[in-house]
Amino acid sequence: MTDFNAIAAAYLNAFNATDETERKRLVADLFTADVSYTDPMAAVAGHDGVDAFIAGAHQQFPGWVFTLVGPVDGHGRQARFTWGLGPEGVEPPVVGFDVVVLDGEGRIGQVLGFLDKVPSA
Repeated sequence: MTDFNAIAAAYLNAFNATDETERKRLVADLFTADVSYTDPMAAVAGHDGVDAFIAGAHQQFPGWVFTLVGPVDGHGRQARFTWGLGPEGVEPPVVGFDVVVLDGEGRIGQVLGFLDKVPSA
């Protein structure tokens, strides 16, 4: 049985990693080499694509963190969870949810992301 809570926690750890070497290691451990990641802001593939996307989020929102918002739901090889992005300790101004699809070894091979709450410019 897959521990979807652990998958979501590892995912958020990778997204919160600001050290480039550590982030690359976390991405390589969690995602398949041919992972595809698609959300309203980006469509990237592979470890380098995911790593660059995460690095870009840190550049755009310095000091902000990703947090789990609500329970993780999963079945088979897929899970969904809601996350928040914002300064630590406050209600996140950005909220979205991601659906991840796992391979047979429990690594993420596909991410489908959605944005539910985005501050207006």
